[in-house]
Amino acid sequence: MEFGRYYEDFEIDAVYKHWPGRTIGEADDTWFSLITMNQNPLHIDEHYASKLHGQRLVNGLLVLSIAVGMSVADVSGKAIANLGYEDVRHVGPTFHGDTIYSETRVLEKRESESKSDRGIVYVETRALNQRDETVLTLRRRVLVPKRPAQ
Repeated sequence: MEFGRYYEDFEIDAVYKHWPGRTIGEADDTWFSLITMNQNPLHIDEHYASKLHGQRLVNGLLVLSIAVGMSVADVSGKAIANLGYEDVRHVGPTFHGDTIYSETRVLEKRESESKSDRGIVYVETRALNQRDETVLTLRRRVLVPKRPAQ
């Protein structure tokens, strides 16, 4: 399997199921929250979070990072640049011990207006837990090279 795709390899409505999944442990979440200076007690205070959600929530940006990271081999492994992330939605909670899987659908693609050797691919990635419940969705535009002339 190649790492990433060229512009020509993307087809509108194609869905790439990214594998393997990633189980998020307590240490992953705690360190991510501390490294990013996110001191929201929902992530670091079990007593506080248990009153609202029964337990601590995994930091949503960690879920986002894992979902995007899972998609790299299929979507942005050859990327020249990620042009932007949009419409990020935290649809459901993620808790310590949950396993995240993700899949990406190609929504649109177009050739670059300024450089003929590349194109822009617009995708939506969905993160699901082990119960097949959607926990996060996001859209992004990726600038990818065209296949080299042979």
